[in-house]
Amino acid sequence: MSNVFNFTFVPWFRSVAPYIHKHRNNTLVVGMAGEAIAAGKLANVAQDLALIQSMGVKIVLVHGFRPQVNEQLKAKGHPARYSHGLRITDSVALDCAQEAAGQLRYEIEAAFSQGLPNTPMAGATVRVISGNFITARPVGLLDGVDFLHSGLVRKIDTEGIQRALDMGALVLLSPFGFSPTGEAFNLTMEDVATSVAIALQADKLMFLSELPGIRVQVDDPQSEIDTELSLADARQLLAELPAPTQPSDSAFYLQHCVRACEGGVDRSHILPFAVDGALLLEIYTHDGIGTMVVDEKLESLREATVDDISALVALIEPYEKDGTLVKRDRTELERDAGCYTLIEHDGVIFGCAALYPYPEQRTGEMAALTVSPDAQSQGDGERLLKRIEVRARAQGLKSIFVLTTRTMHWFIKRGFEPVGPDWLPDARKRKYNWDRRSQILVKQLN
Repeated sequence: MSNVFNFTFVPWFRSVAPYIHKHRNNTLVVGMAGEAIAAGKLANVAQDLALIQSMGVKIVLVHGFRPQVNEQLKAKGHPARYSHGLRITDSVALDCAQEAAGQLRYEIEAAFSQGLPNTPMAGATVRVISGNFITARPVGLLDGVDFLHSGLVRKIDTEGIQRALDMGALVLLSPFGFSPTGEAFNLTMEDVATSVAIALQADKLMFLSELPGIRVQVDDPQSEIDTELSLADARQLLAELPAPTQPSDSAFYLQHCVRACEGGVDRSHILPFAVDGALLLEIYTHDGIGTMVVDEKLESLREATVDDISALVALIEPYEKDGTLVKRDRTELERDAGCYTLIEHDGVIFGCAALYPYPEQRTGEMAALTVSPDAQSQGDGERLLKRIEVRARAQGLKSIFVLTTRTMHWFIKRGFEPVGPDWLPDARKRKYNWDRRSQILVKQLN
């Protein structure tokens, strides 16, 4: 192997390994839109789910079949009818749905029987279990519209699904349910996936959809994807959006993500099936690729404790080695742990900054401002600076200062002004390293 491969593979694997560990034994419910299968994405999705399962994740896959049913109806010369964003399922549409579900189940099971060609996982066949796990009820009449054989989830056989998952199988569900009298109902993939995720109290619900996610500016197709929405923000956004009538509407999948999180699912995601490996990118990378709705923001600012010392050392050590930061030993970090503010994302520390107060001079030093290379250019440095300012004001300080050799312009843009070494408090002046010749910058706090 080339040195270039070694150089890129090792840090990549180290960055992925914590997520592999974190998600082991988690339960993942994936809702795959029928459009993904129609677009030829089934083989890649099956391979990715096989990889994810091999890393200890329990998987329930719910497939949709909207375009496949419409294709069957078109072939029979029968119109596809919708109202309130739901299909009106007459007897012809029910027959088409049953045919489409049977064909898709066959294709999906075949895809999971292939393993990963030309790899050590070529013989790793994924056992797929399906069954009558869903009890349904009719939608009935809405605003005078009779939905006939369209239904909603009434009950989930969680015990049966959990037994199958504990056996190491992947559970495959079609959007069909049956009443206690045996009557069949056409359900929506989104309702089934959300209901199953809530019933199982799954760790994640992930929709592979036509949408790339929820954009920061919802009405602007060029706006960037909002990778993380708190449940409160998602609720507010949902209230502002028009009622969805088709899968391409921003609120279509978002409403199910909100419902899942309100029902106890830790995180729900909207991912684009058009991107190869979207599931892997969302689960095993820091920022993911789509939009995640979570009950609380995963990224948080907090003060450090002694338990964070190992993570702090790992974060600042590379910057100490290249001379950006002054070296601090572990004992010093343990002693000063309370001085540090951390920025944490999903349990991983990506940034830090310390405040060392000099109360007699009503000033304080902000030191060790560090953001991981994996999370730079996202405003985390600015957030840490603002938090340090808040802490300084709370302690009655009138200014903060920094010593830097490389990032002077970054601080000047944020209101710092250069001063000479004589400005420093006496206690700090005695420790000033004249060989290092750090620039000293001060910011007055209003």
